[in-house]
Amino acid sequence: MFRRHLISLAALAASSILMPAALAQSKDIKIAHIYSKTGPLEAYGKQTQTGLMMGLSYATGGTMEVAGRKIVVIEKDDQGKPDLGKNLLASAYGDDKVDLAVGPTASPVALAMLPVAEEYKKILLVEPAVADSITGDKWNKYIFRTGRNSSQDAISNAVAVDKEGVSIVTMAQDSAFGRDGVKAYKDAIKKAKVVHEEYLPPATTDFTAGAQRMIDKLKGLPGRKIIFIIWAGGNPFKIADMDLKRHGIEIATGGNILPAMVAYKQFPGMEGAAYYYFGMPKNPVNDAMVASHYQQFKSPPDFFTAGGFSAAMALVTALKKTNGDTNTNKLISTMEGMSFDTPKGKMTFRKEDHQAMQSMYHFKIKIDPAFAWGVPELIREIKPEEMNVPIRNKR
Repeated sequence: MFRRHLISLAALAASSILMPAALAQSKDIKIAHIYSKTGPLEAYGKQTQTGLMMGLSYATGGTMEVAGRKIVVIEKDDQGKPDLGKNLLASAYGDDKVDLAVGPTASPVALAMLPVAEEYKKILLVEPAVADSITGDKWNKYIFRTGRNSSQDAISNAVAVDKEGVSIVTMAQDSAFGRDGVKAYKDAIKKAKVVHEEYLPPATTDFTAGAQRMIDKLKGLPGRKIIFIIWAGGNPFKIADMDLKRHGIEIATGGNILPAMVAYKQFPGMEGAAYYYFGMPKNPVNDAMVASHYQQFKSPPDFFTAGGFSAAMALVTALKKTNGDTNTNKLISTMEGMSFDTPKGKMTFRKEDHQAMQSMYHFKIKIDPAFAWGVPELIREIKPEEMNVPIRNKR
């Protein structure tokens, strides 16, 4: 009798020890999404949010749960302001007790947020901020990125124009996004010659003075002459109004959101490389996203919708592997080297800097009356193993 009583007490004690762990595991998985809900990159941010929520639903089979734990997304608007983004991330980690965070939209905001992730020892999954320094010299072990970086943009775009006898001028925003992009582009160019770099304020609307400087650098040079544009928001393609053709000058650029690609209709035959266009990847995840987006919005998914979806796929893949455990160290060890399916096909987090290795798409613009934008026709998929993306961190 006494022995049975001791056994029951021991069982009760054991259950009381296990109960808090079980309760902790049953709590919601809280994810902060900090992005430009308003501000200069509002369109990008809203697409990312749409993709993130669609991706979480797809990856969890519509349940929004992993291992019995409900996924709750808390949205925060950084307005494209670095100080605000930094404070919002600290608030998310400290006050909201989120398990991890996704975002932001702009590179300067991301750079301000990196030390906060390190301070709180929580993961920040960067999507879609592009600057190389995010997974380069400013990186820490709590940072992962599903978005492409400036080097991936640059290396893939160099494929289209890097030939002997080509003279190139770069035009970019005077920001981390623009300067990192130009540096990576110059590093990737091996045969052509970059003869001038033009940096303009991010909010520029009058491109006349900058365009004239670029024309002066290129006119009269022999061979093919190109202005390569790295820009987020606005309409830098207004420089075409200055009759570049008279000087034999072409424009080249990467992919963009569909509204921005309306301007591409002026440049049939223009080549570049894109992160994503809904008609390019051929895989079940992209098929599902495109069909779902058409069903919900009567339109195709855009550039950054795919990015948000990819971030969701990465998170759910990792959480399934940990059986819903959100312990940061366990997630880091799980995600390093992890491959996961996305609308772009398979991505893999590189162990050294947590940058997602991914395909890019070499395209040529064609005009199709059925579409309001210049359609990027796929020339070929540039596979991750074809791009020697530098490791720039100091791990």
